[in-house]
Amino acid sequence: MTTTLETVAVAATEPPQPRPPRKPIRWGNLAVLVVLSVGLAATVLPFVWMVLGAFKTKAEIMQRPITWWPQHPTLDNFRAWLFEFDILRPFFNSVFLAAVTVATTLLFSSMVGWALAKMKFPGKNVIIVVVLATLFVPGIVTLIPQFVLVANLGMVNTYWGLILPGMVGAFGVFLMRQFMLEIPDSLLDAARIDGAGEFRTFFQIVLPLCKAPLATLAIFTFMGSWNSFLWPLIISQDDSMYTLPVSLALFSAEAGGHGSDFGLQMAGSFLIVIPVLVLFIAMQRHFIQGIALTGIK
Repeated sequence: MTTTLETVAVAATEPPQPRPPRKPIRWGNLAVLVVLSVGLAATVLPFVWMVLGAFKTKAEIMQRPITWWPQHPTLDNFRAWLFEFDILRPFFNSVFLAAVTVATTLLFSSMVGWALAKMKFPGKNVIIVVVLATLFVPGIVTLIPQFVLVANLGMVNTYWGLILPGMVGAFGVFLMRQFMLEIPDSLLDAARIDGAGEFRTFFQIVLPLCKAPLATLAIFTFMGSWNSFLWPLIISQDDSMYTLPVSLALFSAEAGGHGSDFGLQMAGSFLIVIPVLVLFIAMQRHFIQGIALTGIK
C-alpha cells in the first residue's frame, strides 16, 4: 500500500508529458481520397438505385421528387418476370452457356498454357507470338467470319453455335502460361521420375497449384459469357435460344409495350447481376490472390 501511494505521489509531481505533434495534413492524399470517393459513389449509386427501383411501382419511379427508399415495396416486378414473361428459359440458356464456357476455357486454356510454358517443340515461339497478336484484334473484326463458319457448320440457333467461339481464348492461354512458367521444373522432374505421365503430372500436380489464376480466369470468363449480347443475338433465331441480356434488351426495346416500365427493367437487370455477385463473393479470395501474384511476378 505504501509503495502504491509513493508511486502515485511521484507521478503527480512529474511534469506532464508533451503531446506528440500532429502530423500535417497531406493535401495530395486528401485529394486522392476525394477523387476515389467520388468514383466509388459514381459506381455504387446507380447499382443501389437499380436494386431499390426493382422493388418500386412504376408510378413511384416516375414521381418527382424522386424517392430512394421504396415507399410501398412490392415484388410484382419479379413475379412478372418469373410467371408472365417466362424468364426461366433465358435464365437456363445463360447458365448453361456460362457454365460450359467456363469449364472448357479453364480446361483448354490451362492445357495450352502448360504446353507453351513447359514443353519443347518446333514452332512454339511462333505460336506464342500469334496468341499474343490475337489479343490486339477487336472482337468485332472476327464476328462476321465466325458467323459464316458457324452457319456453314449448321450450328445457327443451337447451343453449339453459342458455345463454340468462346471455348478458349488468347487471354486465358496467356494468363495460364505466365503463371505456369513459375512452377519449378524440379517438381515436375520429380513427378516424372516417380513414374507419372504428362497427363497425371498436369492434373494432379500442376492444376492444384494454379487455383489462383484458374479462379481469376473463371470470374472473367463467366462475366464475359454471362453479359454477352451481340453474339447470342446474332446466333439465336427464336426466343427459345435467347439469353438473359438478349431477352432484357428486346423487352426494353418494345415500342408501345413494356419498354417504358423501368421497374420491370430494373428487376430484370437485378436478376442478371445476382449470379455474378454470388460467384465473385464465393471466389474473391482466390481472385485477389491471383491478382496479387500476378502483380508480384
